[in-house]
Amino acid sequence: MHTGALRKMHAALDPGTGRVRYTLQLGEAVIDLNGRLGTGLTVRATGERTCVLCGRAVTRFFGQGFCYPCSRDAPEASECIVRPELCRAHLGEGRDPAWERAHHDQEHLVYLSFTGGVKVGVTRSTQVPVRWIDQGAVQALPIARTPHRQCAGLIEVALKAVFADRTDWRAMLRHVQPPPDALPAQRPRALQAIPSALQAHALHAEAVVHLQYPVDHLPPKVRSVNLEKEPEVGGTLAAIKGQYLVWADGRVLNVRNHSGFHIELDDARPAGAPRS
Repeated sequence: MHTGALRKMHAALDPGTGRVRYTLQLGEAVIDLNGRLGTGLTVRATGERTCVLCGRAVTRFFGQGFCYPCSRDAPEASECIVRPELCRAHLGEGRDPAWERAHHDQEHLVYLSFTGGVKVGVTRSTQVPVRWIDQGAVQALPIARTPHRQCAGLIEVALKAVFADRTDWRAMLRHVQPPPDALPAQRPRALQAIPSALQAHALHAEAVVHLQYPVDHLPPKVRSVNLEKEPEVGGTLAAIKGQYLVWADGRVLNVRNHSGFHIELDDARPAGAPRS
């Protein structure tokens, strides 16, 4: 059994095969999740919750794992996280200018991805391909490269007039294999939508990145689990995609949305199977 506070699953992409590998850190243990596919896995909430930034014990979260003071003051919880067009990092402004310089006054990408459909998004260049994995994208295509976050956000706003900027998680967890040219076919529309003043940042010849997730099977019907209301979920692990653990009976846990929840993790393996 492993115990500790949940954080988002760590993910890495093998560039040769396009396969995604997941690990989860609980306390000092780093757990190979791909190796749990097809075996028993139980997540059990202990009832303890702590802020993901300051470690303060809380009875409720504000945002994704934050205590109230951190949600109010920390740069990780600022509005420009979800609305990059509002970012002021390049002007030396923000809740914490040093943090903003290190994270937002940096090169960003605007991209198209295919999750359950085509969507547009923004990420810091150093977060590629992690951001695409977290969203469960099976394909991704960079459309623009910008010197800072606000510039990328302005391009994203323009592209949102043409493309969606989010996908329903249920659609992302369906087994849909897009045609190879799904994103290249949309590139002309995306490039045309970039405002003329920002066309210098457009990318015209980037290659599509393909991603393959550890999936035994995806249940036809899925149901989201909230550990606050349903503190234990277990059974045979059927798939891992995005930040979701999917059990064979259709129950689904969004790991990232439960950041700060303390859990016990039990696994059951066939006799003789190695442990990570």
